[in-house]
Amino acid sequence: MPRHKKAFDGLSMTDAEILEAALIGLERRRSEIEEKMAELRQRLDGGAGQAARKSAAVDSAAPVPKIPKKRSMSAAARRRIAAAQRKRWAELKKAQAEEAAPVKKRKISAAGRKRIIAATKKRWAEFHAKKAAQVKKSAPKKEA
Repeated sequence: MPRHKKAFDGLSMTDAEILEAALIGLERRRSEIEEKMAELRQRLDGGAGQAARKSAAVDSAAPVPKIPKKRSMSAAARRRIAAAQRKRWAELKKAQAEEAAPVKKRKISAAGRKRIIAATKKRWAEFHAKKAAQVKKSAPKKEA
């Protein structure tokens, strides 16, 4: 007895029938893709025989071990590079040291400080005197 019936455009199908139809559709797609791949291989084979062999190796899913090419540098070349880098660092540090040189701070003389203090006291005295005069003018007169 069928497990579930599903209706698609008036057709009723069981789960197994739906899966079989999906499998058929996917196999058809795969065959179309394989045909396209074969056509591309033929095009590549016409230009260069090696390209077709590489794509066949990819399709076979066999891992091709890559051997990294070892690159070495001579000791003399390493010394030259190290010396150049030390020279660059020295120039950079020298420039930073010149920028960070402390600016000489100016100091005020004792006489100059006394003049500033005297002028400040004079301004405050004038300010307080002016304020006291305003208070006297605005204060109401008391009758005794």
